[in-house]
Formats: sequence, C-alpha cells, structure tokens
Amino acid sequence: MINFEIKGRYKGGIVGKTWLPFRKVVESQNEKNATNKVYSLMGSEHGLKRGLIRIDEVKAVE
Repeated sequence: MINFEIKGRYKGGIVGKTWLPFRKVVESQNEKNATNKVYSLMGSEHGLKRGLIRIDEVKAVE
C-alpha cells in the first residue's frame, strides 16, 4: 500500500459559499482509489456531496 497526499478545496464555511482548503493523507493501492477514499471521508466528516469537493493535487508520499 502507498500513502497518497491529496490537496483540494471544499465548499463550506458559515454560508457555504466559500471554498476552504483541505489536505488528507490516505493509504491506498493507487491514485484513483485514494481520490475515491477522500471523497468518501470528506462526505462522511462534513456531509458533502462529491460536487462540492475539488481535488487539486494527488501525490505519493513516503
């Protein structure tokens, strides 16, 4: 398994009109599974739909 660092933005804030940055490190087999895992985590933690999450960067880390 590889650790992936995923950076992006999600629509949130008090009114839900601002894009807030996030950074997650997840363990996954490949980049596609890592991004899906982040969508799932952000959805469960913040109650967000996938359309409110923007992933800007995905990279493998040590």
